Amino acid sequence: MATFPSADETGRIVTLDIIRGVAVMGIFSVNVIAFAMIEAAYFNPAVYGGHSGANFAIWATNMVLIDGKMRSLFSMLFGASMLLVIERAEASGRSGLQVHLRRMLVLLGFGLVHYYFIWFGDILTLYAVCGLIAFLFRKLPVEKLVALGAAFLVGHMLLFGGLLVDEYHADIAAHAPNATQAAIDDWNGGFGSFFPNATMIADDKTIQLGPYLDYVRYRLAEWTDVFSMSLPFVPDTVGLMLLGMAGFRSGFLTGDWSDHAYRWIAVRALSLGALCGAAIVVFDTASGFSVIGSMAAFVVLATPFLTIMAIGYAALIILLSRDLGPLAQRVAAAGRCAFSNYLGTSFLASLIFNGWGLGLYGSLSRWQAWCFVPVFWALMLLWSKPWLEHFNYGPFEWAWRSLARGRLQPMRRGRAMPAISEA
Repeated sequence: MATFPSADETGRIVTLDIIRGVAVMGIFSVNVIAFAMIEAAYFNPAVYGGHSGANFAIWATNMVLIDGKMRSLFSMLFGASMLLVIERAEASGRSGLQVHLRRMLVLLGFGLVHYYFIWFGDILTLYAVCGLIAFLFRKLPVEKLVALGAAFLVGHMLLFGGLLVDEYHADIAAHAPNATQAAIDDWNGGFGSFFPNATMIADDKTIQLGPYLDYVRYRLAEWTDVFSMSLPFVPDTVGLMLLGMAGFRSGFLTGDWSDHAYRWIAVRALSLGALCGAAIVVFDTASGFSVIGSMAAFVVLATPFLTIMAIGYAALIILLSRDLGPLAQRVAAAGRCAFSNYLGTSFLASLIFNGWGLGLYGSLSRWQAWCFVPVFWALMLLWSKPWLEHFNYGPFEWAWRSLARGRLQPMRRGRAMPAISEA
């Protein structure tokens, strides 16, 4: 059986592109709910969009197979690609620090524009901040990267565990017989928002379905939210990036391990992760989607299992794409254009759901909203490969590189490529 090369003619590592392509496609599978309806529905399906029949099946399937796993996988790939860029820059005699700092600052700019002007669910701001932190540990050997990455994940669990204890007490205080208005406001401003009342839902629709400029003004007025929403996830994301660095440095993410090793990891990791996801589905359903319990299960207790399952997916993807067939080539192209695909899905989804587009926000059930997912997957696979046959980069990849390097990069194929091919 013919196997794919570890790197193509431009120096890109093909396995990283393929895994990244799967991850960016999978992320939209869960993000579509946050585009289509009130944010609380993403975490609590009982509050909006339906949670029985086909709606339950969509939620449960995503919880078992996708939710949290693809984000973890994407974060690991970011760490791996970051290390690749830094090492190649330093090998060419350039400053790895300067190259990395410029890239992260430009990424931060993209993230803030994405958040304020397109969609509140931006992850680029978080990645830019975490990328700066992860840089500090880039020279550690594989074993120490794994140990430190695991330590950051434990820190994430402890941080959210403490937050959940606070919210538990806030819940009790807000629902006490003689609860004060301050206690009620404290709860409603925290996890109580996962149980939105009719007024909260109506206010949300007014923002999402109103004129575009009103939406932007609302986001800018709440300009600190992007940081308050991102900061709690810094330990988790840094930890995943460090694990991605370890996966790159060890050869795991570059496809250098044996098929037997990948098969062993895939079977055990995916089975363990799926069992955890199934247990969360059973618990959430039995508890009536208790927000404290659900968040404890998914954000805290499931953290190691999400990471393990993401590693299992990486192993499985590498195995399935060993011959670099037509589908793998298209997924790899989607991965090379992951930045453009991520921002592009936000732009298109906003046109479909928000008031300055088709205005479908809040009008679809969960399964109806999810019907857009295979359409978006097809678009990613259809445009990415033909585009890269004519151009060196995806549109936003080109903009990122040009801004980070301070000069326009060669866009059309056939022109000189940069000395360093960035993942």
